[in-house]
Amino acid sequence: MRVDEQRLGRSDAARPGPGIVHLGLGAFFRAFGAIYIEDAVRMSGGDWGIIGVSLQSPSTRDRLAVQDFVYTTVTQDADGGETFRKVEIVEDVLVAPEDPEAVLAWMSNPAIRIVTLTVTEKGYCHDPATGRLNLEHPDIVHDLDNPLPRSAPGFLVRALQRRRDAGHPPFTVLTCDNLPENGRLVRRAVLDLAGRLDPSLAGWIAAEGRFPATMVDRITPATKPEDIERLAQKVGYRDEAPVMCEPFRQWVVEDDFVEAYGADARPDLAAAGAEMVEDVTPYENMKLRMLNGTHSALAYLGYLAGHETIAETVADPVFAAFVKRLWRQEIMPSFAPPEGVDLEAYADALFKRYSNPAIRHRTWQIAMDGSQKLPQRILGTISDNLDAGRACPGLMLAVAGWMRYVGGIDEKGQPIEVKDPLAAQLRALSDEAETADLKVAALLGVRDVFSARLATELAQPVSRAYEILSVHGARKAVGEIK
Repeated sequence: MRVDEQRLGRSDAARPGPGIVHLGLGAFFRAFGAIYIEDAVRMSGGDWGIIGVSLQSPSTRDRLAVQDFVYTTVTQDADGGETFRKVEIVEDVLVAPEDPEAVLAWMSNPAIRIVTLTVTEKGYCHDPATGRLNLEHPDIVHDLDNPLPRSAPGFLVRALQRRRDAGHPPFTVLTCDNLPENGRLVRRAVLDLAGRLDPSLAGWIAAEGRFPATMVDRITPATKPEDIERLAQKVGYRDEAPVMCEPFRQWVVEDDFVEAYGADARPDLAAAGAEMVEDVTPYENMKLRMLNGTHSALAYLGYLAGHETIAETVADPVFAAFVKRLWRQEIMPSFAPPEGVDLEAYADALFKRYSNPAIRHRTWQIAMDGSQKLPQRILGTISDNLDAGRACPGLMLAVAGWMRYVGGIDEKGQPIEVKDPLAAQLRALSDEAETADLKVAALLGVRDVFSARLATELAQPVSRAYEILSVHGARKAVGEIK
């Protein structure tokens, strides 16, 4: 039998019963949260099998279904070495648009004690500038009038409503997205929606539900067709849904789960290497600002300079000096580190991870959904620096880089495929303005991204940075930040 005919399949090991529903079963969670959960079950037992849910496309379900929902993680070392692992913790994958009733049935099943999420910033249907649920979002408008929802907040609220009505405890909502105070954000969205539907339901969720915040960290580049072919040759079977990842991983979780389940409220995540803490905020700030903030800065400016990946970008000495300066002069002074954490050592470790040539994390991929990411990753740091009277020209340049990027034309005059929920609006604002100052002013007027106060404070420095980018290009502009 040829390698391409040998399918990956499930082993004869005992299968845990389902205990978790995961909304948004993309590559990141399969390379991250699923690994921790499977390790926890191996070490301490428990029925914590995962029912995955795709809120949009059936593609992940279709690729996994032919191999009984088993897949391979490929951990890629900087020296070119690779480690392969078969992951069997996913029991099934549902596609919400095909059968929302099946999704709600699983979420309202009392065997499900946790619902995890990786739906990206835009999946929470919130206003990034305020953190509140956007009641005008088309999916939220639908979910207010229909018992079978479309949105992640809609599925959470309707499932919790069914559990309350059946006399079952709520599930813990455990978000794994890169958002500041992510647990508080999803709690706010759920309560906003529940309050519109049934104020007594909102009161029950507020009293009985739990929404622990988390910090998640593992770089997971997109899987390419050639990755699938290479894996088949190396392991002797064909996996249509492998995930690529770096060796590093870190999960910090607030230990605040639904009390009604007692010792069965969560898997033994600590045994699997997760850090269980009372308050995740210091870890969150550190990661969002130092990793995600510089990732976004490098993505926009690196893409404009012609660099395809983060590793390629930081291999350029101009960008290497730029990101190190961002950490030490603009980002690290803006927040208090977690107790016992050396930020200098953390920055050095990040640079080493960025430099791993095996992790082909594309600048274009990281640049997606910038209107949702910018407030959390960069604008919060800028705001704190401005309040403290600290200049931050590198971060101002990063904002200008985002503005140039969403204009849709690169430095060679070629079109950029901008993936963003506001892409059409941002492109129209950029096209309608004739000068750099007018383009910046128009984009600063987008209240989904910039508060009125911050827009006023950014007008002059971002306009100056945008002008330099327009005249000299990204690489030279980056090199001038001292």
